[in-house]
Amino acid sequence: MALKNISLVSSSWVLFNCDGESKVLDLDKYSILRRLRIHARDLRILDPLLSYPSIILGRERAIIVNLEHIKAIITAEEVWLRDPFDENVIPVVEELQRRLVTSGALLEGFGEEDEQAADFPFEFRALEVMLEAICSYLDARTTELETDAYPALDELTSKISSRNLDRVRKLKSAMTRLTNRVQKVRDEIEQLLDDDEDMGDLYLSRKLSRNNSPVSISWALNWGPTSPAFRSKVSRTSRASGISNHEESDVEELEMLLEAYFMQIDSTMNKLTTLREYIDDTEDYINIQLDNHRNQLIQLELFLSSGTLCLSVYSLVAAVFGMNIPYTWRDNHEYLFKWVVILAGMASGSVFIWIMTYAGHKGLIGI
Repeated sequence: MALKNISLVSSSWVLFNCDGESKVLDLDKYSILRRLRIHARDLRILDPLLSYPSIILGRERAIIVNLEHIKAIITAEEVWLRDPFDENVIPVVEELQRRLVTSGALLEGFGEEDEQAADFPFEFRALEVMLEAICSYLDARTTELETDAYPALDELTSKISSRNLDRVRKLKSAMTRLTNRVQKVRDEIEQLLDDDEDMGDLYLSRKLSRNNSPVSISWALNWGPTSPAFRSKVSRTSRASGISNHEESDVEELEMLLEAYFMQIDSTMNKLTTLREYIDDTEDYINIQLDNHRNQLIQLELFLSSGTLCLSVYSLVAAVFGMNIPYTWRDNHEYLFKWVVILAGMASGSVFIWIMTYAGHKGLIGI
């Protein structure tokens, strides 16, 4: 009954199977749930209208992959990729078409690297394409940000202006958003690496074999129960103590795969960390410059205030001599004007020098 309440709005998906064939389908949510037999909450994670964080979930019959713009469902025999016509998803579609080739479809002229890739379980080959795509995408965005940020920061240190400050502010906001996106992908891969049980849930081919379910031709040739490669891998000691080798999947290959892309995404994270440190250093340098300018303004204000105080002596003399009061000592003593001006100037200069000397002694100005 719950399925009847699910929205029937269709969405575009590209379907790849283990034989290397692909086709584009427009299906509603109910059709996808009925065909793949997954939970509605798993399909909700892939809804682009909902802001779910980056996640890789291992279910009984599928792997749910939500990595930025890459939203996919991987089974032991098929890959369902949402929004195949999105400009960011098109490279993933092309890479899946190139890489998802079964060992039975290997042609003469294939190299050793291609044969080794075909020996890998189908679901891991698909997951590898998506991890490689998202790591490369985030690294490319980081490189673009570095290309814009470093020249802008250098220009800001040479000339502090509103335009340069606004430009750096926008770049810092973009860096913060990109850092959060990279951190989410990095945390998800690290979480898988830290949990053998979660990695074991991603072995869809082995779970199908254990349940006697039909599997792809590729897996039957390379990973079937009678395959020497399969027996060799099952015979390895399980990393989780207390669980038998027949019950615990050997996660060595998957761990190596995840470790490689963890190192790649961690390298991208280090680039962003270095850029953040460079921005912080630039901000500290700008603050030092602004403090220096502020101190210079304070010094200028002190000079002007001191000069104004000293010139007030002249104002006092002018006020005294400008009063209409009869002074008998002013008669026939014109030379007094000269001495008044000289003495007033000396007094004003002495006060100014004394103020500057006192300010320098107290470290208020750099003289």
